[in-house]
Amino acid sequence: MSLALAVPAGAGEDAFEGMAGPYGERLRVDAKGLTLTFPAPDVKLQIGGRLHIDGGAAGFSRPDLPEAFPDTVAVRRAWIEPTLTIGRDWVIAFQYDFADPMLPINDALVAWKGLPDTILTLGNMKEPFSLEWLQSNNDTLFVERSVANALVPERRFGVAAGHHGQAWTAVAGLFGNAASNGIDGDGVAVAARATVAPIMTADETLHLGLAGIVRNRSRSDGAFGFSSPAGAFLFERPLVDTGDLPDAASVSRLGAEFAYRRGPVLIQAEYIYAALQPFRGPGQSGSALDFQGGYVEAALVLNGEGRAYALTPQSGTTYATFRGVAVPEAQRVSRGGIGVFELAARYSAIDLNARGFRGGMEQDVTLGLSWYPEPNLRLIGNVIHGRVQPGEAQSATLGTASFSVDTVIARLQIYW
Repeated sequence: MSLALAVPAGAGEDAFEGMAGPYGERLRVDAKGLTLTFPAPDVKLQIGGRLHIDGGAAGFSRPDLPEAFPDTVAVRRAWIEPTLTIGRDWVIAFQYDFADPMLPINDALVAWKGLPDTILTLGNMKEPFSLEWLQSNNDTLFVERSVANALVPERRFGVAAGHHGQAWTAVAGLFGNAASNGIDGDGVAVAARATVAPIMTADETLHLGLAGIVRNRSRSDGAFGFSSPAGAFLFERPLVDTGDLPDAASVSRLGAEFAYRRGPVLIQAEYIYAALQPFRGPGQSGSALDFQGGYVEAALVLNGEGRAYALTPQSGTTYATFRGVAVPEAQRVSRGGIGVFELAARYSAIDLNARGFRGGMEQDVTLGLSWYPEPNLRLIGNVIHGRVQPGEAQSATLGTASFSVDTVIARLQIYW
């Protein structure tokens, strides 16, 4: 048995390992934390977490618009993340966000890996959709994901099966509502994602992916909608928003992924299409609403190695993603180095307008700089210029005329 309490990696290089106890137990203290091991069975409990604190300012081009940020500094995430590993086959993971009163439960799952190259998972998890969404929010290139992420569902409770080969993955699952919302009340979705990496070496990766979700809903389910802020959590309200769409009978999504990494350079892009089919009946046209979004982004690690490709996860559905930036021992600030720097740029867009319906359009250009002084510490600065055409749902507060918004956002990110 092993009990590991995670601490920041900057705790030092020295390690202490005590003598074996009467049952073969042994205590070790090192940079990874406190570990108590027993000869058998092999059990490990790791207590991880993350803290993201944002601060920034934003301005609109139209003076008649309301204040952008109600608070210029806020806690974006405050997670506790225990993970219990039992032998080689079982993983139990839980994530709770103290900063989110609406959806505090993130991952809450049990995974079994007893079959070759296969992971079966039951619980609250990400549906297998979108490379950007499946990447950890510790490792995304920018403070926030692109505006196209508004078309991606949040975590849902369900069951999923994933399988991988030497350079490919396939994941499929059945999902209800989020665990924080009581599992039911949003219909049932079938989701699947497949990826292939025709090039996959230590220094170069070419990633291609395709994913789809079909969610069928009943008339008793709650209202449905899409909305997105302009690249910052601090905005008081979404800048494009369909509002509540109470007659959504089904919602279908299709996503295409591309990524290429060579050394310190990463280029990544996605296109997402969503179609909402309303219920048919008296006074209802039955015409589908089609929405779309996408992004293209690039990053350059200025003085370090590029982001490694992770084909398989420890549990859940997060196959085929890129890890965060590594900080070599010699480059850590605590060892006399200057840390690692990463430059990034992104163009993203979302279109929530459809025939006879206006939910709004938004286009953003984002420039970012990240500094990694230690393996468990990251500071991010983003400058975002957005162009917004508001929809009907925001007309009371944002009007109907187009406007631009300029945002400066910074984040202190601690994770272990």
